[in-house]
Amino acid sequence: MTSLTNSPAKRVLFIVANPAVSPVTGWPIGFWAAELTHPWLEFVKAGYDTSLASPHGGKTAIDSYSDPRDPIGYSKYDIISMGMLSTPFMAAMLETTKRVADVTLDELDALFVCGGQAPMVTFINDTALHAFVARAYEAGKVVALVCHGTCVLLKVRTSDGKLMVEGKTWTGFANSEEQYAETAVGSKIQPFWIETEAKKIPGSNFITHNALEEFAVRDGLLITGQQQHSGAAAARLVIEALGK
Repeated sequence: MTSLTNSPAKRVLFIVANPAVSPVTGWPIGFWAAELTHPWLEFVKAGYDTSLASPHGGKTAIDSYSDPRDPIGYSKYDIISMGMLSTPFMAAMLETTKRVADVTLDELDALFVCGGQAPMVTFINDTALHAFVARAYEAGKVVALVCHGTCVLLKVRTSDGKLMVEGKTWTGFANSEEQYAETAVGSKIQPFWIETEAKKIPGSNFITHNALEEFAVRDGLLITGQQQHSGAAAARLVIEALGK
């Protein structure tokens, strides 16, 4: 997508999940719509170039609870997602994403990893994705991750063998939010909880704010957002880090 200005634009690559099936619930799962659409709008308003990739390329899927068109109605007031998902170029792009493996680092200034239910199943053990995130970070790119997309930080290691979040302050989907979600649906949803695992990492400072309230954290080149309401805030921190 072309920026709204004629000046050279900063380039942000979004990474979203391909379709999957939860081994816990048996549901079809994907990424959370607002974690793409809300930050995407922030970057467009800032005049950035935005593009989209997924680990396997091709078709993506949206978690039904995040789709404002879904009869369940959980996200029926998300007019930003409704607008973008109804826009022909965006709808087409979600069907034909680029493979992460086909992206070169000189094509981007920042990564933005979206969450949703699928990343907890498909991102957590994707060593190629972990390596790509690590290379981007070590190349001086801004690396942002939100909600369940932050699960990759439990595994991403830099070239010295250390976890990328050692010595870093970061956030992600909180245990209080996992408990809220499980209570709401009446069953276990996720195979693990990010906060529980994050707090096992020595020398890493995982923090959370109030459940389901906007919260994003910047620690150098690493930017993280707590949940689906934090995507735009994380995008603003990327803009702060890169400048317009």
